[in-house]
Parts: sequence; structure tokens; C-alpha cells
Amino acid sequence: MNLPYAESYKIKMVEAIKTSTRQEREEWLKEAKYNLFNLSSDKVFVDLLTDSGTGAMSDKQWAAMMLGDESYAGSSSYTNLKNSVKNILGFDYFLPTHQGRAAENVLFSVLVKEGDIVPGNSHFDTTKGHIEFRKAEAIDCTIDEAFSTTVLHDFKGSVDVQKLENVFISYPIERIPFIIVTITNNNAGGQPVSMQNLREVRKIADKYGVPVIFDSARFAENAYFIKTREAGYADKTIKQIVAEMYSYADGMTMSSKKDAIVNIGGFIALKNKAIYEKACVYNIMFEGFITYGGMAGRDMNALAQGLDEGTEFETLHSRIQQVAYLGNKLKEYGIPVQEPFGGHAIFVDAKRFLQNVSAEEFRAQTLAIELYLEAGVRGVEIGAIMADRDPITRENRFPELEFVRLAIPRRTYTNNHMNYVAVALKNVFDRRNEIKNGVKIVKEAPILRHFTVELDKI
Repeated sequence: MNLPYAESYKIKMVEAIKTSTRQEREEWLKEAKYNLFNLSSDKVFVDLLTDSGTGAMSDKQWAAMMLGDESYAGSSSYTNLKNSVKNILGFDYFLPTHQGRAAENVLFSVLVKEGDIVPGNSHFDTTKGHIEFRKAEAIDCTIDEAFSTTVLHDFKGSVDVQKLENVFISYPIERIPFIIVTITNNNAGGQPVSMQNLREVRKIADKYGVPVIFDSARFAENAYFIKTREAGYADKTIKQIVAEMYSYADGMTMSSKKDAIVNIGGFIALKNKAIYEKACVYNIMFEGFITYGGMAGRDMNALAQGLDEGTEFETLHSRIQQVAYLGNKLKEYGIPVQEPFGGHAIFVDAKRFLQNVSAEEFRAQTLAIELYLEAGVRGVEIGAIMADRDPITRENRFPELEFVRLAIPRRTYTNNHMNYVAVALKNVFDRRNEIKNGVKIVKEAPILRHFTVELDKI
């Protein structure tokens, strides 16, 4: 008999979480204006809002924090992190930032100008926000298979190279500052990009003379899927696969709160010295000096250790198996989800789940609300509210995919928690036909509205 899967860690510390009554949750949600971001954490039982900064650090990471060098300039912690980035990812030029969106802000301040076109694969919210804030346009070139949750494709997050080629045919080259590839592709359901696809994107970039930037929040999970799904990589280590992945990139932004398993931190890494020197100016303006960039030395030490741990197969296997465990439970209950399962979350297909609620009534947000009311489980809408309004027409954008994302923090919850989440969602699914009305927007910000939007029930 084959041995069953078991976690590659043991638990050393626990944190108490509290249950609540439905009546309490109804009142809390009303006070929060039906925006789950507005709930305080003590009002949530299982928190699957995000896997960003919510994972449990290892004993070695905590030990590394105690050795943090808090010197303003030139700390040894900066050197540790710089060396880790060079050894694992292969980049010579490196700037720390306090998180991923800060890295985007610094780098895009150098690269993106008004009227630019930035092609990529399903730009995530802050990426698109930083592009559109600069009055540029993000064009999605994800493969068509990603937009059907029932289609099985090993690398659903990949760039459609013909769509990408069409962007270069349709627009002047001087308006296209770079290609961005998100690994894994979050908006498509945490779906990976194949190594072959990265090569193809690199070939197009070389043809037109533009750089390739990787949005790298979950790069290690992407490497895991290459190892387990793509021919020729089964015998390679995760670190070997990562090294090849980044050989096809000119630069990267990183939200280290995901695959590096830290609570705060990010960075920019580049191969081009001229771009690096321009980015240094913005890093000093927005983040801090170039050797700390908004991070404490202790956090840089934890990040350096986390990059090493996060690119080990055992760590990734344990993490992705738990995501699949939840996915399989939901499938057993007939709940529609994006397949194959992604690396960091299960994405529930709100279109197929809540067929009585229209897109205009924000069905994915409605489903997220119902899940919280059912059991105190907090997910997040990846749908029409997050898609924002069109920056020109100001009309609501309704994406092809509308999800409730259940993002699982790393090394934080047990499979008993996953069972709890699955049953809670099954209970909502069993009464789905009774849910006929969604929500309406009462107040919203002009960009990235989903973080602070105020809603009311219809």
C-alpha cells in the first residue's frame, strides 16, 4: 500500500481562533458594509482572504530574524538577501521594497508612461492598477482554455503567443515598454505557465526588442507544476527549474509574502544596469534607501531564508497537496471550481454556482458573503468588483471568469479546517436556488475599489 500524504512539518506554536453565531456574523457584515476586507480578524473563523503574508514562518526563519542587521545603509541582512536573489533567481541588480505592489510602483515609474500598452497574461489587480493609474492599458493575452473552468489543461495560465504577436502588429513598438508574465496566473485560478511558453514569450520579446518582466509572487509553485506536469523536468530540482525560468526574464517584481513565506516584503530584480539605476531614484523616493527599501533587516533575513525553503520540493508538495485536498472535497460535493486546481487557492466558479444572481448584482461577492454568513469563512471576490470600471467609459467591467477565491495560507491550517470549509460551502450550494438577490455598490474608490468598496443588499 502506498503511504498517504503527510505534511512536511510539525506544529510548534498555535493561535486560538473563535467561532461565532450567524446572528453575530449578520450584524458584523452589515457594519462592514458587506465588504469582507472591512471585517476585523477576530470575527473570522477560517481566513482564506489571501495567502499573502498569512503563512507560518519556520524555526529557521524566526532564528534568522534574531540576527537582523538594522543598519540604515549596507546592512549584512541586505547582503544576505541580495546573495539569495542572485543564487536562486540569477539577477545581478536588486532593490528591496516593502511588498509587491511597491515593487510595481517603483519599476513602472521607470518603464510605463501615458498611452503605453502592456501585454501579459491576466494582470492581477495591483499590476493593472499601476498600469492604468499611469493612463496606460493592460491587454490580456491569456490562452482561451483559461476561461472555461471545466476544460482541463496543464498550463492554463500561459500566454497565447498569437494574441501576443497581434499586440505587436496592432500597436507601434515604442508604445510597448515590456511584456509581463504572471507566474502563476492568479486571475485565471492560480494556473501555471509552462517552460515552453516562457521560451515562446522570450522569442517574441527578442524579435521586437522589448524586455520580459515576471510578476513572481508564486514562482516556486509555478516551478512545482513544471516539475510534475511538463515533459523533461521530473528529475530536475525546483531550484534548477527556477534558474531556467528566470533565464527567460529581464526583470521581476516579487511579493515575497507568498512563496517566500514571510509576513512582509518584496523586491525588484533586474539584469539591466541602466533600468536599475533609474529605479534606484524612485526606490529612495517611495520606499527608503536602496539597501533596505522599506524593510527591516530582520525581515530581509527571514526573506532570504524563505526563498531557500520555498524552493524546496517538500515544502511545495505539502502546500499544494493541501490545496488539492480542499479542491477534491468540493468536487465531491458537486461544487463548480476552476480545474485543474491551482497552486495557492481553490477558485469557486460563481457563474455556475449562483445562476439566479446576475453579473450586475455581483454574484461572486454575493457568494463570498453567503459563505461568511454560513460559517465565518472569509474568501475574496475575484470578479466584477475587482475588475473595476473601464478607465475611459467608467462602465463596470464584467470579466469572463467570476470567482470566489479560497486562498490557503502556507503551513497555517490543518485538513480539518479544509473539511470545515468544504461542508460550509456545500451548505450554501444546497440552498443556492434560494439566493436570488445580490448586492449593489453604495460607495467606491476610483481605482482598486474592491479593497474599500461599500455595498448594500438588493
